Amino acid sequence: MPEPSHAERARTLVHLQQTGSLSTLSRKQPGWPFGSVMPYGLDERGQPIFLISTMAMHTQNLLGDPRASLLVTPPESRSDPLGAARVTLMGSVTKVPTEQVAQVRELYLARHANASYWVDFNDFGFFRMAIEDIYFVGGFGSMGWVAPEDYAVAAVDPLADEASSVIREINEQETATLLLLARVYGNVEAQQATVTALDRLGFHLRIKTADRMRGGRVAFTSPVRNASEVRAGLAGMAAQAKQGLQLLHSL
Repeated sequence: MPEPSHAERARTLVHLQQTGSLSTLSRKQPGWPFGSVMPYGLDERGQPIFLISTMAMHTQNLLGDPRASLLVTPPESRSDPLGAARVTLMGSVTKVPTEQVAQVRELYLARHANASYWVDFNDFGFFRMAIEDIYFVGGFGSMGWVAPEDYAVAAVDPLADEASSVIREINEQETATLLLLARVYGNVEAQQATVTALDRLGFHLRIKTADRMRGGRVAFTSPVRNASEVRAGLAGMAAQAKQGLQLLHSL
């Protein structure tokens, strides 16, 4: 079943979120990880940019040892933490050179406008993570390491910024269609079917049957680029499914 690569999905997830969990190596307790909530910006290669104070413990840790990791999770992880996608970026976090600060500042403030109130404080500075490795988990049974060079050139999914609203719309308005697709393409007697993830190539379904919950993926007949094409693609698939059922019943 066609679906975006782990590199594309990781790049899309990092693009969509603005805050992650930063783990640094403790200066006070050598060898122990130290976790911090960390807003981030992104450069053109998808590398995280941090605006941090020298008074912060994580900054002091980084100045002693730049190795760190950033865990990024989507909002839906609150209700389904193990079923939701997540990505861990690993790399060295160092201060941005003076000649690059203006560009990095613009990129960061575009995502965190409120930071303009403290961006010029003397104790604050920009740091960037040079990514050395990436681990992506797409949910149950979908995981793997991603090469930094693949992540750097991966494109953000064209549906990324509107996927949540489209998923909500489909789950509220297309319940009958989703049941039909689950029964025809998934070959299961579904009692309930909901979309949990959506991308340009297809979508994931959580399917409830009489005895258990299961997952499945349905592919669009051709890639989609926006909400209108998603609706058209869904309607076309439903029409094909109905024709298939009618043909089967006529035999």
